[in-house]
Amino acid sequence: MYDDVLLPFDGSDGAAEALHHAAEIAHWADATIHVLFVADTTRDSVTVVETRVVDALVQKGETIVKEAEKTLRTLGVDSDSDVVQGNPAPTIVEYAERYDHDLIVMPTHGRQGVSRYLLGSVTEKVVRLASVPVLTVRMQRDEQLAFPYENVLIPTDGSAGAGNAAAHGLSLAASLDATVHALSVVDDTSLGLDGRSTVSRREGERVATDAVDDVVSEAEAHGVTNVVRHIEHGSPVEGILDCVESNDIHAIVMGTTGRRGTDRILLGSVAEKTVRSAPVPVITVGQGE
Repeated sequence: MYDDVLLPFDGSDGAAEALHHAAEIAHWADATIHVLFVADTTRDSVTVVETRVVDALVQKGETIVKEAEKTLRTLGVDSDSDVVQGNPAPTIVEYAERYDHDLIVMPTHGRQGVSRYLLGSVTEKVVRLASVPVLTVRMQRDEQLAFPYENVLIPTDGSAGAGNAAAHGLSLAASLDATVHALSVVDDTSLGLDGRSTVSRREGERVATDAVDDVVSEAEAHGVTNVVRHIEHGSPVEGILDCVESNDIHAIVMGTTGRRGTDRILLGSVAEKTVRSAPVPVITVGQGE
């Protein structure tokens, strides 16, 4: 499923948790983890040491990635590392694309010290920009990190972006022999009680049903035998979170773009809200995947 996993890493507690989760995935997939430290060029980190001009962040990064590789060796995972300079989010995205990594693993926030590139806002930029799938781990007390994933949630709105993400999620589920939960949320939170609203609600239900049907059909083609259908009403993010809680979901796979309009389930804003709030890992899949 995965051969080369990119792990942007700053040595913080959140990043360390993401490292261990990435190691579990890499061990299962027999993949190599590439540890990357980005020395943020938007910050002033150049100093003089014994008449030599050095970049303190680069030096610190070299120490951090060496420690990460040491941990990965202990965990029995192949790895290498790199320290580069640049603007963190676009640098991570460009690096992943340049070296053909097939998964990026990032926590949604890290420390606020010398390296801030793992803060949520930067992770969300990576989610938004990357053509490579991005697995995010929200490091909060309620975070649930279980691998292998036994229940995979695939939210869908029937769009091309949703279908792209569903294909990735179904391949992952098939590899893990996991149960797929196909979810479509009819966002009727802004509808009134007049006749036109009733028609819109019925149309929304039809679109949602068709979207779930598409995932079920694709699941059969991928060899996934256990599929659970969900049609919900309300806020898309709340529908996703409720489904996670009610069905012991271990991971979410969703697209970063969806159908037209600002209220559709898979638009970037909804994907980013899910990344910030879901208590399980979220794998986002861009249009380029």
